[in-house]
Amino acid sequence: MRTAILAFWLMLTAVAMTAGSALAQPFPYRIDREHAHFAFMVSHIGFARTLGEFREVEGSFTFDEAAMTVSDIKVVVKTDSVDTNHDARDAHLRKKDFLWSDEHPTMTFVGTGTERTGERTGRITGDLTLRGVTRPVTFDVTLNKTGRYPFGPKHYAVGVSARGQIKRSDFGMTYAVADGLVGDDVDIIIEFEGIRQEK
Repeated sequence: MRTAILAFWLMLTAVAMTAGSALAQPFPYRIDREHAHFAFMVSHIGFARTLGEFREVEGSFTFDEAAMTVSDIKVVVKTDSVDTNHDARDAHLRKKDFLWSDEHPTMTFVGTGTERTGERTGRITGDLTLRGVTRPVTFDVTLNKTGRYPFGPKHYAVGVSARGQIKRSDFGMTYAVADGLVGDDVDIIIEFEGIRQEK
């Protein structure tokens, strides 16, 4: 009888360990374009900051929830999808003074390193390529939530907030920097959900 009980508990332990290993494995994710905002703010003559957003963004990454690690980060943004709620300004932003969308239709971010700073916070460093210029950028990242969606296909999702800052002059966008009409510092505001790609 004791042998049977021991065998039963060993079997349960093996099942639990197997299940735990399965849960701990990293999964690929893709950015849910319907629930993603890649925005920016920049000073306008010092009176206020102009808020804009890129409407067409794609991205993917690998996330291990048990280990709280992320890797294989790549985001691609279509520069002509910029939207600041002002048609004339958006047309100017697509020109050579700023994004130069004709020559550089996309900007990309490729992760190169991560650092955990808290239970659900961290920093992600990567290479941002804009207008053919590549510079390192660091984002402060917060993991908001993980879990199954309560409706629709009920996919497994992760929700993330990220904040960073660049100098646009580092990427060759020097228009109106010297006279302070347009700020050099650009705050980057990212809010998105990622959909787990089941293996």
